[in-house]
Amino acid sequence: MTNCLVDYYNVPERFVRMAQKGELPKGSGYFRLGSEICYGQCASLSSANTSSQPLADALPIATSEAGITCLPFDLAQIADNLRNERYVRNSICDSPLAAAYYIARPLLPVAIRKRIQRIRLSGWDKMTFPHWPVDLTVDNLFDQSMLMALRSNALDRIPFIWFWPDGASSCAIMTHDVETTEGREFCSRLMDIDDRFGIKASFQVVPERRYEVPRSYLCDIRDRGFEVNVQDLNHDGRLYRDREQFLRRAAKINEYGREWEARGFRAAVLYRRQEWYESLDFSYDMSVPNVAHLDPQHGGCCTVMPYFVGDMVELPVTAIQDYSLFHILNDYSIDVWKRQIDIIMKRHGLISFIVHPDYITTPRPGQTYESLLAYLAQLRGEKNIWMPLPGAVDRWWRQRAQMRLVSDGDHWRIEGSGKERARIAYASQENGRLVLNLKETSNVGDRSTVPS
Repeated sequence: MTNCLVDYYNVPERFVRMAQKGELPKGSGYFRLGSEICYGQCASLSSANTSSQPLADALPIATSEAGITCLPFDLAQIADNLRNERYVRNSICDSPLAAAYYIARPLLPVAIRKRIQRIRLSGWDKMTFPHWPVDLTVDNLFDQSMLMALRSNALDRIPFIWFWPDGASSCAIMTHDVETTEGREFCSRLMDIDDRFGIKASFQVVPERRYEVPRSYLCDIRDRGFEVNVQDLNHDGRLYRDREQFLRRAAKINEYGREWEARGFRAAVLYRRQEWYESLDFSYDMSVPNVAHLDPQHGGCCTVMPYFVGDMVELPVTAIQDYSLFHILNDYSIDVWKRQIDIIMKRHGLISFIVHPDYITTPRPGQTYESLLAYLAQLRGEKNIWMPLPGAVDRWWRQRAQMRLVSDGDHWRIEGSGKERARIAYASQENGRLVLNLKETSNVGDRSTVPS
């Protein structure tokens, strides 16, 4: 049983010892741990075929023995099933209808495309899982398990390495997917807008067919302190339809990544098969939504934190895309964004945006985007949000994964590359809920009541 709490919180393993209780059945299904939905195998319980059915609760079966939390399931398996979307039964990315739509898409006026998309997405607001507008299922499952660890060890608090550098409360990244020639031509103006608010972004560029990609265009983005990533191969919606075709395309995508010195990747339309990512030679990916009710491919990773898919770091898309906000919801305010930001900030997570240069060239959506930037700049100052380029988040998440909390008498210290930016934090319980508090003093030493 992999100790995923050690990976998530970066906590000394002896504080979060876990064991599997009972023999797991062969089939996977839905059940719950308290109020949180799980998908996978669970001993001693009958699982359901859908998340909307009445779900058996595994919490009463969980026990603590000699400081070990015993669960009737493998927590790492459940977390992986959710983050890797194994609970999703059908994928539109390999459907004939999707293929037909993307063949016809270049010939369809925007008004017709919007009508088709609204029909396809009708009933999205009736979907009960993942939870709209932000799903915290994985994060809440880990919190519930950390609570059990506190109780089983009879501790007031447990130390861990804080999620973000320099004690930042949360992290936010801005990304721009360039879809058309018009969008490419607007990128210089978009960088001016971003710079006015002191926010740098990554640009995901389609290598083939959509538009010309002059080297001067890529150099201009980098020279201005922004970031270039590869977006798909040709944006035809067929990247993940067939394994052999995917491998051929992945080889070409990897070549563009090396040629452009791009460390990040995003698939067009957020189509994805995370089990195929091993063929992509990138440091990080940004193709998985947190909750995908308004995307063509439903599902969602159910977490607001980065996570590893093999050797690649996944930076999930945790905020609604500008296209969905403007053209599906017909909403030109930032109210939905603000609601999502508030939920994610309370969980100290990653706030990740996709705003296309193609869709903000006119005054109304452009003004909405500038309102979002102004709000983010305000939060950066007032709430200590870290707002780096996506590549910096990838580098930090890798560094943090290699750091360790080491006891030194009655002190704790952080060891590993990047430790000077890392901070010690504590998990404790308050009124039956897990509370995460950042330690305000230096990370050099800690005279805590936690046994070392």
